Amino acid sequence: MTLVPFWCHSPDVKTHLDFGRRAGSKEPEETKPYVCNTCGKVFLELSLLNFHQNTHGAERPFSCGTCLKGFRRRDSLMRHMITHTGERPYSCQICGDRFGLNSHLLRHMRTHTGEKPFSCNICHKSFSQSNSVTDHMRTHTGEKPYGCGECGKRFVQRGALTVHMRTHTGEKPYSCNLCGKSFRSSTSLLHHIRTHTGEKPYSCKMCGKRFSQNSNLMTHMRSAHRPDVLDPEGVSPPAPL
Repeated sequence: MTLVPFWCHSPDVKTHLDFGRRAGSKEPEETKPYVCNTCGKVFLELSLLNFHQNTHGAERPFSCGTCLKGFRRRDSLMRHMITHTGERPYSCQICGDRFGLNSHLLRHMRTHTGEKPFSCNICHKSFSQSNSVTDHMRTHTGEKPYGCGECGKRFVQRGALTVHMRTHTGEKPYSCNLCGKSFRSSTSLLHHIRTHTGEKPYSCKMCGKRFSQNSNLMTHMRSAHRPDVLDPEGVSPPAPL
């Protein structure tokens, strides 16, 4: 039996969970393992089993004609299409940033309010976005459910696999309407557009220096300031312009 260690974000707590066992292996009675009826994987927490079972039966019949991303519902596909058209009808009244979906505006507003309404029911770490909880849960389960059929590389997020597949196909569906340069992901396009606009939405809390990408801010924070000034989620939100 292999134990996979992880650090709970609660102070001074280290926990070992066994996620690699299959049904049929003996387990001490007091652990009360929960078994996935689809693949037989065993979990020590019911919440982890429930989370894992969401990875099964994920049929996505509605596909984007531009990037081929699949969706379970038609309305989800329609919302996704806005990422290709570039339409941004929703505006933040605090900093002026614009968004294609009202839900994205509401999510953005939490960068101003500091609200983190979503929490992990294993270690109780809080997040501003629900999908951040989904990704975080996999640090407990160790799961990477999305695998590349070409090279076998596995990913925590379906979107990361979609972008990775384009390294094999050469597809670059996102184009800059200023210079025509194309990119594999909408995030890469957004970063590129800032080279035209000069926008630097990420600000260092310690010295005020601004950056166009959050990754550059993180590098600056680690090299110029103490690591403990980083945001608890590891991501500093854009500062108001």
